[in-house]
Amino acid sequence: MASGRRPRHPWRAFRLWRYRRPFGAGLTLALGGAEILLTQRASITVILTAGADSLVGYVLPVLMVICGVLVVLNPRQRLFYSVVGVLASLGSWVTSNLGGFFLGMMLGLVGSSLAFGWLPDRPRRRSRRRGRRREQGTAGSGAAALTGAAASAAAGPAPEPRPGA
Repeated sequence: MASGRRPRHPWRAFRLWRYRRPFGAGLTLALGGAEILLTQRASITVILTAGADSLVGYVLPVLMVICGVLVVLNPRQRLFYSVVGVLASLGSWVTSNLGGFFLGMMLGLVGSSLAFGWLPDRPRRRSRRRGRRREQGTAGSGAAALTGAAASAAAGPAPEPRPGA
């Protein structure tokens, strides 16, 4: 905060930040892990006395939440985080109440798949209709329009065929 002023439109700044990242994918993955954590009812003392099998039931959902947050904060590594998220989601089916009664596991799988398929900063596609209208508008402009013979002369000589082709 060098200037000490607040941004004029904080929601607009957040929206721009969010559109440049796989925000929905990370949120879905983190919600899946949180749902699995909420379906666990045992206290930490019971888990520590029960052994490593019970501890894994908490480690995998926490790993899902961490991967969901990291997908949003570090989108360049989204492929790694999404693969880890899928593996943690599938592992939660065995370790914690059928993956949070299937809901948390499915949220984790969907969020990981969305993160894996997200592409950064693609330029918007130009409509073909818009391009055709521009071409028709310039070709039909009075004296500047070229006739068929003049257009072929302006295009230059035709390429010679290659021997043996």
